[in-house]
Amino acid sequence: MSTIGIVVVALLGLIAAGSAIGKLTKATPAVEGLYAAGIKESQVPGLAVLELLGAVGLVVGIWLPWLGVLSAVCLTLYFLGALVVQVRAKTGPAGFVPPLVITLIGIAATLLELGR
Repeated sequence: MSTIGIVVVALLGLIAAGSAIGKLTKATPAVEGLYAAGIKESQVPGLAVLELLGAVGLVVGIWLPWLGVLSAVCLTLYFLGALVVQVRAKTGPAGFVPPLVITLIGIAATLLELGR
């Protein structure tokens, strides 16, 4: 994989892991937006586990390329879903810009994973 590919995939993995840790520790900025968008407190740990699995899949994908592709696709869909939830909840730019940017990073990571 190219250097840019490694950087983009690592960035997506770090974002997913950081987001998951924020959810698991119930860090105010991480969960405040979720609650504002209508996500229930009981759903937050499950969302965090999905993000952690995606991040781990990207790392293991270094040795198993198919898993890297699958993880990049799944994380992209996850953050696309987050974007849709934020837009539907009308949380404004503060709510939908972060998942939009992460979705774009996910698309780039997916394309780079597919190209190796």
